[in-house]
Amino acid sequence: MSTAVTPKGERRRQALVEAAADLLLEGGFDAVRHRSVATRADLPLASTTYYFESLDDLIAKAVECNGNRDLAVMRSRVEDVTHRPRGPESTVDLLLDLLIGPSLISVDCRDRLISRYERFTACARHPELRDVQVRLGVQLHDLLSEALRRSERDVRQEQMRRLVAVVDGAMLTSLGEHDADLRTLARTMLLDVVDIVAPSVDKPDHIRP
Repeated sequence: MSTAVTPKGERRRQALVEAAADLLLEGGFDAVRHRSVATRADLPLASTTYYFESLDDLIAKAVECNGNRDLAVMRSRVEDVTHRPRGPESTVDLLLDLLIGPSLISVDCRDRLISRYERFTACARHPELRDVQVRLGVQLHDLLSEALRRSERDVRQEQMRRLVAVVDGAMLTSLGEHDADLRTLARTMLLDVVDIVAPSVDKPDHIRP
């Protein structure tokens, strides 16, 4: 068994991934360098090249780590969602709580949103991130689908990308304009489409939008 796959080696490897993930949140992709990651993890500089094929490999693992952290929080919230019919406004508020969090006041929450959207644009320049993003996207859609089912809404998988894209577009616009109220634009836009993307199951087909 090689050192990299021993329990000690795996702990070191994970410490490096988590250190890189934290640096991504704090300073973006430019903050993730061999020395800065090793220093944050309190490990020798050589460990970053020993446990990872390249800096890009480490960054990809860090991106997935942050994505999984976000999904874990969302999964916990979905588990607490009660099964009951929800109107458009309640459904939109639930979706926004899941996608961007119930509160955007903290610096940490804004940093996580910024890091999330930096991840999206980085996929265009870094092909190794695309598979990571696809895996995270599948899990995200599954969680949103479950939340909609618990709201007694018809889950239309072919429309799920549309729903997420509406929120992503609103968030990017608000972050770019330094809008303090990040939810407002996303909420307005989602209210326009939620009954189309995920209609209530008790609405007859012939009157659905």
